[in-house]
Amino acid sequence: MVGDWIEKYPEAVKKIHEAGHEIASHSDTHPHVNKLSYEKNIEEIEKSNDKIEKITGKRSKIYRPPYGEYNDTVIKASQDKGYYTIQWSLDTLDYSGLTGEEMWKRIENKIKEGDIILSHNGTKHTADSLDMLLKNIKQKGLEVVTISDLIYFENYTINNNGTQLKK
Repeated sequence: MVGDWIEKYPEAVKKIHEAGHEIASHSDTHPHVNKLSYEKNIEEIEKSNDKIEKITGKRSKIYRPPYGEYNDTVIKASQDKGYYTIQWSLDTLDYSGLTGEEMWKRIENKIKEGDIILSHNGTKHTADSLDMLLKNIKQKGLEVVTISDLIYFENYTINNNGTQLKK
């Protein structure tokens, strides 16, 4: 979650956390992190995580940079502070106003084990489509898990597509 959103909707953050969802840092102000210094990258990650911890009592070790941007500076800042930087493999395009049915059509024939699906809080149809999307994913025989359940925390490499591979 973005720090600005966390500040604006603390009760929603609490409710999401209490429902068992994993909350991770998505920066504090959603800047173009590739243009930031090492120090500013750390600040963006940590400020967001401070806000998460204040509401949930828990710090995350997961960071997803805004806009899917990353470079060596972004990755190093994240890793040096003990975070695991993630991306996504499927995009629902929920931010463009698609309905749940349209989002499902985008991913239905592409989804496979290990995929990370990009969706956003605060978009027009994401919240009201989430149950349907999750049911459809499960009907395909896939299990829905948190990022921490999905990613490797040790003994891995990352290929040039950003995919983790077990060593």
